[in-house]
Formats: sequence, structure tokens, C-alpha cells
Amino acid sequence: MKVTRMRALTQTRYGKPDEVLAEEDVPVPTPGPGQVLVRVRAASVHADVWHAITGMPLILRTMGSGLLRPKQRIPGTDVAGTVATVGDGVQGFAVGEAVFGECGTGFQWANAGAYAEWACVQAAALAPMPAGLSFEQAAAVPTSGLIAMNTMLSAFALRAGHRVLINGSAGALGCVALQIAKAQGAHVTAVDEARKLPYLQQLGADATVDYKAQPVAQLREQFDLVYDVASTLRLSECRHLLKEGGKFVLIGHDHYGTVGRSVIGSVPAMLGMALAASWDKHLPKPNFSPADRTQSMARLADMLASEGIKPAVSHVFALADAKQAFALLQSGQRQGPIVLTL
Repeated sequence: MKVTRMRALTQTRYGKPDEVLAEEDVPVPTPGPGQVLVRVRAASVHADVWHAITGMPLILRTMGSGLLRPKQRIPGTDVAGTVATVGDGVQGFAVGEAVFGECGTGFQWANAGAYAEWACVQAAALAPMPAGLSFEQAAAVPTSGLIAMNTMLSAFALRAGHRVLINGSAGALGCVALQIAKAQGAHVTAVDEARKLPYLQQLGADATVDYKAQPVAQLREQFDLVYDVASTLRLSECRHLLKEGGKFVLIGHDHYGTVGRSVIGSVPAMLGMALAASWDKHLPKPNFSPADRTQSMARLADMLASEGIKPAVSHVFALADAKQAFALLQSGQRQGPIVLTL
């Protein structure tokens, strides 16, 4: 019997996750041309999804997510599951095959339909799930993995022997970035709270720093890359940490609107650094050309399969407990990715 209804988390307005998210029955979507219908087994909870649900910073609403309310009622971007059906023109995927990827293909601060029993995903944004990964591990990777891979390997060209400092290493992006850097043969100094440092050592960090006991700007080492996931550093304070050709990469974490970033967020800082990159040797040149999503997902899958990158999932929640998952995310207490299972 064909299933026509499914469980999903939905929202009709922007706001705090515990106030706007509701579980309800909705129609199962139908894949269009170039799309795959995925039976979702796991979906990740990360900062970009929080921004899309809350509509904060306010500027993101002008970037395609919906000005007054979300255009897509079902939140979530990253999925892992099995192929249910394929749309017209899709090749290379078989029904029942385990896959992972991003539901959205454009701006990442927008709902994309992952928090449901079935989700339509562009085939270009999917890849076969590497053997040895659980659905929960695979769902934790796409957004964080693509950001880390593109900023470390494409924009910066990370290679063996580089010395890398990752500020904010224990979050979803930080821990994946740490593992990617180690897989490339880099020496990694991981920065986070003291209680999270043993976890980072388990992930392979060569050195760890408790930022509360030792401010990063006061370190005396030099690095080829200072990778600021937490977005709490300033280049002006960190130039002495960079080698002659060293780069400073700001990710642009807006700290869930708690530090005066609820209106325009990190946009001015990111634009300013993009402009300054034309004369500042420590800033990577911006690349405004969209990455080939098929190639990027294939490369990410290869890295997961061949280089021993294993996402260490922090917490797993049922779909019905998503509000608890977001409360944990916003608290900053977790180590590693948070995942919902269906």
C-alpha cells in the first residue's frame, strides 16, 4: 500500500524552537525532475537550522528563507536514509540504497524539509553512504563537512605539515574540521572549554587550549591557518599567530542572537573581510562561484570512506524530542553533533 501521509515537524512562523515547532501529519512529497525521495532515518540539528527556524538574524529573511514566515514549513537540511523513489532524469541511485546529503541546494539559512519521514532531495546533493557509518553519523556530516572541506581544502589548500588552530573545536563544524585537518596530515591545536578538551584529544587533536585559562590571542605559537569557528577572534589581535603565508578564516557563528547579532549578524564582518582580502595577505581570496555539489558530495563521501573520518555524534533524540535537542544546541553544553532519528 502506498503511503501518502507522514510525520513531520512543522512551523508556520519564526520564533524559538520550543514555541513554533509542532509535530503533525502532512502529505508525503513527490520528487520532481532531478530529485530523489529519501526515507529519512536521521537528520542533524545544527546552528544553521536554528537560524532558519528563528528567523535570526533578521537579515536572513531577505535572503530567500521567507520575509514574514518560512517559505518551507518543514525545517532541517541534512539527512541520511534510503532511496524510496527517484524523479525524472535521475541516474545513479537505486531504490533501497543508503544515501546522505543536504535537502537544500542554495542558501543554507533556510528550511529544507529534512525533519520528516520522507524528504525530497536534489540528486546532485546526495551521495551513497560510505560503509561503516551509521545513519546518525552520516546525517551529522553534510553541512559541516562541506563547509570545512571547502574552506580548508579548496579556499586554503590545507596539506600535510601545516599547523592549524581551530577556535571552537567541539561543535558540529569544529569536530569535523578537526578530523579533516588531521586526515590531511596537519598538526591541530584545538581550542574550547576545559571540560571538552578530552573529547577533542580523542578526535586526534595534537594540542588543546582552554580559552578561559589561556586566551588565544596570547598564545606564542604560529600557525598556517587560524580557523575561527566560534567567531570570537579578531584578525588584528591574531596577526602574530600567523606565519608569513598564514591565513585567518572566520566562519561567522552568530551565537544564537545572544551577542548583539540578532539583526544583521556577521554579514558586515564577512563582507568587510572579503573586501580586505584584496590587500591583506592573511585573508583568503573570496570565491563567489558556487561549488559543484555533486563533486563536493562525492569528495566528502570519499574522505569519510577512505580517511577514517568518523563523526562522533554527541546526542541522539527522537523527532518528538526536537525541542530538547535545540535547547541542548543553544546551551553550548554538547560536544559534537546532535542528531534526530525517525
